[in-house]
Amino acid sequence: MKVKPPDVLALAGHELRWRLLGELARSDRQVHELTDLIGQPQSLVSYHLGRLRAGGLVAARRSSADRREAYYRIDLVRCGELLADAAAALHPGLRPAPPAGEPGVSPTARVLFLCTGNSARSQIAEALLRHHGGEAVEAFSAGSHPKRLHPSAVLVMREQFGIDIAGQRVKSLDEFTGRRFDHVISLCDRLREVCPDFPGAPELIHWSIPDPAAEGEYPAFERTAAELDIRIRFLIHHLASED
Repeated sequence: MKVKPPDVLALAGHELRWRLLGELARSDRQVHELTDLIGQPQSLVSYHLGRLRAGGLVAARRSSADRREAYYRIDLVRCGELLADAAAALHPGLRPAPPAGEPGVSPTARVLFLCTGNSARSQIAEALLRHHGGEAVEAFSAGSHPKRLHPSAVLVMREQFGIDIAGQRVKSLDEFTGRRFDHVISLCDRLREVCPDFPGAPELIHWSIPDPAAEGEYPAFERTAAELDIRIRFLIHHLASED
């Protein structure tokens, strides 16, 4: 009897698509950026991105800075689930064991989160990384045009994670100019386009996450916090792999 291999093996096993997944695992990217990184024509990159989107491994989100552009992002949770299922289909003993808590992170990991207002997204990310990473990570956040801390950001962190960020200070990007970080993560498409250079050549990462304050309703803050929580948990594994 013929047994068809799981679709994810053919989907992710293609060399170009695997390279695309690898780039998107590091940072959200636009098509022209992926074209430059992969060194292939845009039409070919777009075709394979379409295949990955159809397979549920990659999603696209319109840029808030330029609605004509889109940022592609990988669904790491979905990728993990499909690859684990593929392994188990070959033999149940190959299903990975659940992780035993968060991995350790190097004490030298200094991470700066940036958005426009430093009122919600970057404040939530700072708190979540500090919460999940503990004393082994230094987390900071700032905004290019700081606003007051959004009350819905405070509420969602308290209700969803039991974390009180009411005392976190809103900070300007200017405060961190000239300071060294290992990773600088932009959460705002507009901020990414004006992000200054930092000394020491930190790893620059972009997560294209809409501003929940622009929508205004509390569910938008819930979605933002949930997405950031997933991304932060994967980020910690990335930081741990650098030890």
